[in-house]
Amino acid sequence: QVQLVESGGGLVQAGGSLRLSCAASGSIYSINVMRWYRQAPGKQRELVAAITSGGSTNYIDSVKGRFTISKDNAKNTVYLQMNSLKPEDTAVYYCNGWVTTSRGPERLYWGQGTQVTVSS
Repeated sequence: QVQLVESGGGLVQAGGSLRLSCAASGSIYSINVMRWYRQAPGKQRELVAAITSGGSTNYIDSVKGRFTISKDNAKNTVYLQMNSLKPEDTAVYYCNGWVTTSRGPERLYWGQGTQVTVSS
């Protein structure tokens, strides 16, 4: 079985920074695309950033220039560096990843989420 575990969330003042991590563990053969989503209270979950196995990245417009997604293949970990945080970035942040295990075909796994709160 595969688990994705996020960490690094917390409370920060506007203009501050946080670095989220999402570590995948288990019988992993390969990881394809990994994504960060967020969900604010009363709003739908939205895609924030994605990174492919080849390292290509994309972002939603509202975080471009402030957030950076990266990965460490050796650690099966994806990161989200968040700078110049704004109160509107407050949300629960989730990662997901398309993972191929040693036992079966590629499937999508989700982490449990980590809370990010930005105070004004």
